[in-house]
Amino acid sequence: MKLKGKIAIITGGSRGIGKAIARAFLAESASVAIAGRNQDELTKTSQELSRFGVIRSFRADISEEKDIQKLVAEVLDAFGTIDVLVNNAAVQGPIGKFWEVGFDDWVNNININLLGTARCIREVLPIMIAKKAGKIINLSGGGATAPRAYFSAYAAGKAAVVRFTETLAEELREYHIDVNAIAPGAVNTRMLDEVLAAEDRAGDKELREAKERKEKGGTPPELAAALAVFLASSASDGLSGRLISAVWDDWMRFGPDRIQEVMSGDLYTLRRVS
Repeated sequence: MKLKGKIAIITGGSRGIGKAIARAFLAESASVAIAGRNQDELTKTSQELSRFGVIRSFRADISEEKDIQKLVAEVLDAFGTIDVLVNNAAVQGPIGKFWEVGFDDWVNNININLLGTARCIREVLPIMIAKKAGKIINLSGGGATAPRAYFSAYAAGKAAVVRFTETLAEELREYHIDVNAIAPGAVNTRMLDEVLAAEDRAGDKELREAKERKEKGGTPPELAAALAVFLASSASDGLSGRLISAVWDDWMRFGPDRIQEVMSGDLYTLRRVS
C-alpha cells in the first residue's frame, strides 16, 4: 500500500478529478478528508467511497480564509496530522472576451484558483515544516502553458499556480516538502459542460474541441488520480517544482535516477524558449 498511514486533504473532492483522487488514495490505504462547498455532494461522495477506506467530509470555501483555518483544525482533530494536500478545487468562468466579462467574476476566479490554493498551502505548511515532511499537489489546467482565448482568468490563474509551485518548491527544499503540479488533461467534468453551455462566448476552436471531447468521453480522471498517488508517495521523494502531465509524460517510469536527472535541469517547468 503506497500511502499506508498517510493523511490527505483533497479540496474539490466531491466530484470529478477530486473524487477520483480520493478513491485512488483510499485504495492505497490513505485516510482522506475531502472538502468542498456543497455539503450534500460531500456527504454523498463520502458515503459512496467509505467502503474503500477511512474518509471524512468537511464543508469549506477556499475563497474564505476562516473556512480554511476551520478545515485544517477539524482535520487535525479527526486525524492528528496532515501529510498530503491536494489543491483540486477550482472554477473555470467567466468565459468570454476579457473586456466583456464581469470583472468581479474575473477577480473571483483568481481568488479561488490561485489565492485559494495559496490559502490552503499556507495553513498546512506549519504542520509539514515542523515534521520536515509533506507532499503538496496542485492541479494545473488549460491555459497554464499556452494562451487560452476567452478563458483569461482561468489561464492566468493556472499559469500562476504552476509558477507558484516552482517557486515554493525552492523555498521548501530544506524541509523535505515536495510541491508539484498535475496537468490532468481534458477530463469530462462539469467544466467541459460549462464550455458547451457558453457556446459562442467560448470561441469556435474551444467549442469544437469541447464537443469532440464530450463525444469521445474525454481523458479518464483515473490518469490524474494515479499520478497523484505517485506524487503523494515516497516513490516521488525529491521530485519537486515540476508540472507533470498525466497524459503525455513518462512519470510511471520515474525512479531515483530519473528523478535526479529531471531535477538537474529544467524539464517539466515553465521556461522561455529562444
